[in-house]
Amino acid sequence: MGLFACLLHTSCETKKEEKKEQIAFLVTNPVKKDTTITKDYVSQIHSIRHIELRALEKGYLEHISVDEGQHVKKGQAMFQIMPNIYQAELQKAKAESKSAEIELKNTKLLAEGNVVSENELALANANYEKATAEVALAETHLGFTKIKAPFDGIMDHLEAREGSLLDEGELLTTLSDNSKMWVYFNVPETEYLDYITSADKDTKKEVELLMANNKRFNQKGIVETIEGDFNSETGNIAFRATFQNPDGILRHGETGSILMTVPFKDVIIIPQKATFEILDKTYVFVVGKDHVVKQKEITIGGELPHLYIVDKGLSENDTILLEGIRMVKNNEEIHTKFLEPNKVLSELDLYAE
Repeated sequence: MGLFACLLHTSCETKKEEKKEQIAFLVTNPVKKDTTITKDYVSQIHSIRHIELRALEKGYLEHISVDEGQHVKKGQAMFQIMPNIYQAELQKAKAESKSAEIELKNTKLLAEGNVVSENELALANANYEKATAEVALAETHLGFTKIKAPFDGIMDHLEAREGSLLDEGELLTTLSDNSKMWVYFNVPETEYLDYITSADKDTKKEVELLMANNKRFNQKGIVETIEGDFNSETGNIAFRATFQNPDGILRHGETGSILMTVPFKDVIIIPQKATFEILDKTYVFVVGKDHVVKQKEITIGGELPHLYIVDKGLSENDTILLEGIRMVKNNEEIHTKFLEPNKVLSELDLYAE
């Protein structure tokens, strides 16, 4: 009875091993080709013009002509500081200018009759010019009591209310010109070097903006400038893209992500499902001519839907395990079935040029 059980057990084990040996694991080759990937960068959105409006004179805030969030036109009145004192100063300056003018005329008549010297005439003329300048200065101060919009834009929060006593330079509000938006994003040094040394570096790079609601902005932007210095703490450098904002969707201070298409030439591409991770490293199983699988570390250079771009670790002539990664062990001999790389890519439902 014991012998029969032993034979039965041995027979079952043999059948299991035969069954395992009959499994044909799918394998393929990496693909070497040109492709593009879309990289995203966290960004800050700024108005093309965003300024503070401040009181240019002391006085009581007599009237506010606009409201928070309102669109204003260039030259539109926004704030009125009580002008009484400045009007009185202007009237005084005009009176002194008139007096100096009369004195100059009289001095000229006397100078023509040689009653007074040329120096006295010059002094009278200087007094008149000084009085005229005082009039211009008083008019300027009076003009500062009426604050107008310097450009078309959107007004922000009111920092003062009617009746407030203002000091010179006190903040009243901010004004944003949102017709165009500047979007800043930080690029690592390696990617900056790839960009600046590329053949099309002088061509304006087109980018897209992914807004905070995970939707793409309806206008495309152009990378126009790169800042002069790297951030020594992060190793990044700031790029600036300009977006037209005809519908006023974007506002100053928003955040989003810049989407930039980056070309890759003659790179190795493999399906993501052919990889596995141990700690922070990525591996594939390479199958040799002896049908033995070997675990091999690779370096990922980029990611596409369902695919990885491999920087180091593989060549297009390697044979990699496509499926059944969890069913095999390192240095194990397996049976394989080869699938053409292009067929593998087509089944991943991916478009890559």
